[in-house]
Amino acid sequence: MRHSRKLRLGAILALGATAAVMLAAAATAGQVFRETIHEEGTIELPEICGVPGLAVELAYVVDISVQVVPHGPSGLAYFMQHGTVSEMFTSLANGKSVTSVANVFEKDLRVTDNGDGTQTVLILATGNAVLYGQDGKAIARNPGQIRFELLFDDGGTPTDPSDDEFLADLGLVKGSTGRSDDFCDAAVAALS
Repeated sequence: MRHSRKLRLGAILALGATAAVMLAAAATAGQVFRETIHEEGTIELPEICGVPGLAVELAYVVDISVQVVPHGPSGLAYFMQHGTVSEMFTSLANGKSVTSVANVFEKDLRVTDNGDGTQTVLILATGNAVLYGQDGKAIARNPGQIRFELLFDDGGTPTDPSDDEFLADLGLVKGSTGRSDDFCDAAVAALS
């Protein structure tokens, strides 16, 4: 699950960053920003789960609502997003597939202005993720929640996320609290 979670997290963060730019560009101080994002597409990945040669086509559909609200006396932007991410991984070698469906909820719990042009954001990510085999039966589940931190360059404007730049994934602060089946083990077995 570790690689699959990072892949999914990366996709969600990329969409969230896109939403941040769209939302903040049209924003003025004190407003609450809301946007609904629908994104779908396909990409080829040369490998998944760190398995060389396990090339797949990833077809995805993302439906997420994003809200940005200034908090506290400094007015730092706090993000919240919720929605559904559906991904179908199809082996390019044999046509076998697995489908992942995740209901996601992510919320900034704390945004810290580090005083050096960077911000550290503590994020709560929770939801229910299920990996289905080609026959439609569940082969892995992860209904828990995690907390992790990200580091951003604030572009010299701490209250305007439109010019922020992602710098680093600072890692997990709290690991999964629920069942944490290994999506990679299940996906590799099903796709091989």
